[in-house]
Amino acid sequence: MQSTNTKKLAAAGVFCAVAVVGSLLSFPVFGSKCAPVQHMVNILCAVLLGPWYGLGAAFVASLIRNLLGLGSLMAFPGSMFGALLCGLVYQKTRSISATLLGEVFGTAVLGGLCAYPVAIFLMGQNAAELAFYAYVIPFLISTAAGALVSAALLFSLKKTVVLQSMQEAIGR
Repeated sequence: MQSTNTKKLAAAGVFCAVAVVGSLLSFPVFGSKCAPVQHMVNILCAVLLGPWYGLGAAFVASLIRNLLGLGSLMAFPGSMFGALLCGLVYQKTRSISATLLGEVFGTAVLGGLCAYPVAIFLMGQNAAELAFYAYVIPFLISTAAGALVSAALLFSLKKTVVLQSMQEAIGR
């Protein structure tokens, strides 16, 4: 049991590092920095590690990105909602397609709507200038790009049975 947790923690750390380094490949859309690598990492964590390790990796990656000046406070709702939802979806269904949709919905809709109060209360943006749904579109663009990359990767790994081997090695 302890060996499995150690493997999962080490893998979560590697995924967190990939998300932080991958944030260098971000691009601005409206008022948000889109980092599709974070969403790819969320989906990979969901499939390989489970929802709670995925949520933890998303939180730590967002924290490190903010501390290094590579992200904004939007990184927290923009990554954590999708990570948790896609992890829970994969845990219940074991379907990669449903997991991809869980990431997109969790990030774009739930994360996008929860970014609104973060922008107003923590970032001091003017509510009159910020639409309630202002972060849904940028988060949708970012998460859709990450979901497409992870879909190509996961379906390729599944076809070659490597995905199952990786899951067994980590203890999933």
